[in-house]
Amino acid sequence: MKTISAEEFDRKFDGGEDISEYVDWSTATRPNLEPVELTVTVMRGTKLRLERQAKELGVSVDSLLEEWLREKLDAARPSAAE
Repeated sequence: MKTISAEEFDRKFDGGEDISEYVDWSTATRPNLEPVELTVTVMRGTKLRLERQAKELGVSVDSLLEEWLREKLDAARPSAAE
């Protein structure tokens, strides 16, 4: 595996160049993608509706909630044009 400076790596990556020869993919990680536990208290009816919706979509309640939260957070992010 070749070694280059972080600045050169970023330049190559940002320029769309192949950076494979500079990365050990067997140990590579993506920051902020590790699972963390979050406790949320909801009304029983809300929980039942969530479970029903998740079942209809064929996903877990956790996956459904994460997707919905991500969508809501993305929609609330200020646009780059502002």
